[in-house]
Amino acid sequence: QVQLVESGGGSVQAGGSLRISCAASGRIFTMGWDRQVPGKQRELVATITAYGGTSYEDSVKGRFTISRDNSKNTIALQMNSLKPEDTAVYYCTAEDFTRENNYLGQGTQVTVSS
Repeated sequence: QVQLVESGGGSVQAGGSLRISCAASGRIFTMGWDRQVPGKQRELVATITAYGGTSYEDSVKGRFTISRDNSKNTIALQMNSLKPEDTAVYYCTAEDFTRENNYLGQGTQVTVSS
């Protein structure tokens, strides 16, 4: 059973930056971040594979950067030029090498004020 432990997040004014991180307890193929606003569906924000391949949701391209340290089984999401619409609970996600098991962190709140 893989466990995901998130850290970071918090509150910032629009235009500011935040960094959130996630550590996984096991071997993971793809890690990433989803976010969810109350009353709305969870949406994918960014992913990164064990080989470094990345993908981003259109609204965060050019502002967010996902990175990974395979030696430590950790990922980070650097969020720049934050907007109020980025306010959400951000969840760390992971998929193992079997591609059959998916995991979700406990979530960390990111709040951007205008």
